[in-house]
Amino acid sequence: MIPILKNKLFKHAVLFIVSVGTLQSCFVAKTYERPQVEETQNLFRTDALPTDSLSIADLSWKNLFTDPYLQKYIDEGLQNNIDIRIAIQQVLAAEAYAKQGKAAYFPSLNGKTFVTHQELSKNSQFGSFFNSSLDQFEITGNVSWEADIWGKIRSNKRAFEADYLQSVAAHQAVKSRLVANIASTYYQLMSLDAQLEITKRSVMVRDSSVTTIQALKDAGNVTQVAVDQNIAQYNNARALQVDLETAIFQTENTLSILLGEQPQEYERGVLDDQNLESDLKFGMPIALLSNRPDVIASEYNLVRAFELTNVARSNFYPSLTVTATGGLQSLQLDQLLNTNSLFANIVGGLTQPIFNQRKIRTQKEVADAQQEQALMEFKRSLLVAGQEVSNALYSYDQETIKFEYRELEVEALRNAERNSNELLKNGYANYLDLLTARQSALNAELNVIDSKLQQLLSIVDLYEALGGGWK
Repeated sequence: MIPILKNKLFKHAVLFIVSVGTLQSCFVAKTYERPQVEETQNLFRTDALPTDSLSIADLSWKNLFTDPYLQKYIDEGLQNNIDIRIAIQQVLAAEAYAKQGKAAYFPSLNGKTFVTHQELSKNSQFGSFFNSSLDQFEITGNVSWEADIWGKIRSNKRAFEADYLQSVAAHQAVKSRLVANIASTYYQLMSLDAQLEITKRSVMVRDSSVTTIQALKDAGNVTQVAVDQNIAQYNNARALQVDLETAIFQTENTLSILLGEQPQEYERGVLDDQNLESDLKFGMPIALLSNRPDVIASEYNLVRAFELTNVARSNFYPSLTVTATGGLQSLQLDQLLNTNSLFANIVGGLTQPIFNQRKIRTQKEVADAQQEQALMEFKRSLLVAGQEVSNALYSYDQETIKFEYRELEVEALRNAERNSNELLKNGYANYLDLLTARQSALNAELNVIDSKLQQLLSIVDLYEALGGGWK
């Protein structure tokens, strides 16, 4: 009789294994492969096509930004900036989920200890036997384990890992953006300093000019209108000085927020001494996939969506679980630790979803849609990156050309101002010519400084657009 029973159990076990193997052959979790992205072929709109993979994004920010004050501020910002610290906490949270995903391969273990007291009816079968009450003491342990037949646990683990890596890339993106913002704000401060210096000189010149015009008016060479126009121009320069001082104050406050500090005055260098990398290597467009943090984060989001699609697909197939329960159970507390109180049971089986109000199919359709959405977002991130690189390259080239024209304009207008002043003193020129030349010269000098600033900012923008600043 016993051999027959063993033979039946063996047949059932073989049948179970064959059934599981047959089902598994129907579905195996797919492995992620990066999609073919044609957008990287002509991503940069420029005639200066890259000939090698070298890029300024591979430079550390310490090698690109050599100003000692700026290096100090960037280092402080990376340590104290609030956005950086928030991003770090997001990384830690994602890391905890990643550890949870790895632990899914292990069985779960639960322990219970409880006491049950029952008052039974005296007229019932058990009430008369147990004297109308029953106490039971129990210590149990429960172990449950699910076999990863269809790769669901593996896909979940990979989804958690992709989510963690996405948070790391997001943290890198915050660092890259912070480095660029600190550098841009620092250069803007130096630009405002240079404009303020020119404006102060202009105020002094115009103050002297008011005295000169007043003397010419007393001599009968000009009218009161000329005096009033010079006074107006002098006050206009003073008002511009106030605007620049206000802008400096506010920009310093902006820098303090980037550095995670209280508002204060900051030391800085001189705009004319700032020379960034002149050989702007920008590498191959494909390098954005490994250099630019937001593109990296976007791809990890795609990986996560891909793995969750695997999980949704696996939910159509049966799950194999093994559950074991054991412990001590007794009606008497002093007999609880007796060997006769031991009990145990093991249950193994397959659970196949049949009808669950279309929840599984809906999950699969949603997962497919989210995966396609993640793919579109990944492609869009590449296009945006290419646009920003192209804009920065073009802006730098144009500002370099414009800077030369601005310098020539300043030289010509300063000559015109000097000549008009001399002619006016000798009675050969109209005072309006001098006022026009003086105002134009001031505007041109301010424009030269702005062109210099735009050159620096375009390099900073290119550095960030290529994915620099976080390494």
